[in-house]
Order: sequence, then C-alpha cells, then structure tokens
Amino acid sequence: MNSTEVRRQWADRSGEYSPEYYAYYGPDETSETICNILDRFVDRDASILEVGCSSGRHLAHLHDHGFETLSGIDVNDDAFDVMAEAYPELAADGTFYHDSIETVVGEFDDDQFDVVYSVETLQHLHPDAEWVFEDLARITADLLITIENENEGEGDDSESADTDVSYVNDDFPLYHRDWNRVFTELGLLEVDATSGKRDTIRTFRTPQA
Repeated sequence: MNSTEVRRQWADRSGEYSPEYYAYYGPDETSETICNILDRFVDRDASILEVGCSSGRHLAHLHDHGFETLSGIDVNDDAFDVMAEAYPELAADGTFYHDSIETVVGEFDDDQFDVVYSVETLQHLHPDAEWVFEDLARITADLLITIENENEGEGDDSESADTDVSYVNDDFPLYHRDWNRVFTELGLLEVDATSGKRDTIRTFRTPQA
C-alpha cells in the first residue's frame, strides 16, 4: 500500500473509525488526558492544532474547558459536516483544514502553533510521508504531544527499514515508530511519557519553550 492509497482509505472511511463513529462515542479519557497536559504547560489562549482531528471530539473537550484558539486538519470528506452537527460551537469558533496532513503542514509558518498534538494519527502516515514530522516540529512553538500505538505488531518491516507495519482488522496499515527518537532527533525535548493500555503518551517541548 502506497501513501496515496493510505490517504484515500481515510478520506473515504465510513463505519468504524469514521467521523460518525468518533462523534457517537464523544470525548473520552484521552480527551481528558490532553486537557490535563495542556493545563500543566500552557494558558487558555494557547493556539492549538490537532493533526487528524476527525469530527473533533478531543477539540470539543478542550473548547468546553476554555481553550480559545483551536485548529484541526482532517482528510475525511465527512469530518467537518459531522463536526457541525455534533459540536456546532467548536465548528463555528475553530479553524479547520479539509485536506491531507502532507498538503497542509508545509503552508504553516515556523512556530505558528503553541501546541500541536496527534491521537492515533501519525501512526497511519506512510513511510513515504515521514518528512511531515520535521514540519510538525517546525510549526510547534512550545508543546508537541503524541498519543500513538508503539507496540510491535505482527507483520514485516518491508515498508521501511526503520518502521514496522501491522494491519488493523486486516484493513488499514499501522506503522510502529519510536516517537521519542523521531522527535528528539528533530530537536525537541521529551518531558513526560506514559504507557497506556494501547498507546504511549509522549509530551515534548521545544528548546525555546
């Protein structure tokens, strides 16, 4: 599966792991975790970008807790229509980009966002798109949070010499990476890491923070 096919799978996705799916379940423990991390490090007026926001359940939780400057990127064709129905205040107040991460991030200025975070999204980026990680570090002024699956999955590492790949429900690929290595090699400093049932939550700060 190449990077174009991976993007197309997520752009067309319905049912499980779709925007409707996440809106149905709403904010969860992960939403609370993100809010708690932000409470530790930034003020309510921090500019925040979620990479792969889907219908916005995590951003909606932040909005409900007083964070004011929220943005999101998602490639799915239904994401923002579902957001407008499920979280109308977020949809009205936030800034959103309906496109692939690869297309959008290069347009942002250096240090444009105080906070950039991803929840089980970067793990689906094809190895051909790994250049995106450098851009994410570039646009982050203060805090970058990764909540990603780091467990070694079944399958081989034929997609990339540095990346193992497994498949969720024999359907879409999940690329297992060492996120500490990825972002510390790009100059960020890891200040916290917690292993959950499925994901590892890593918090990085920029050297100037």
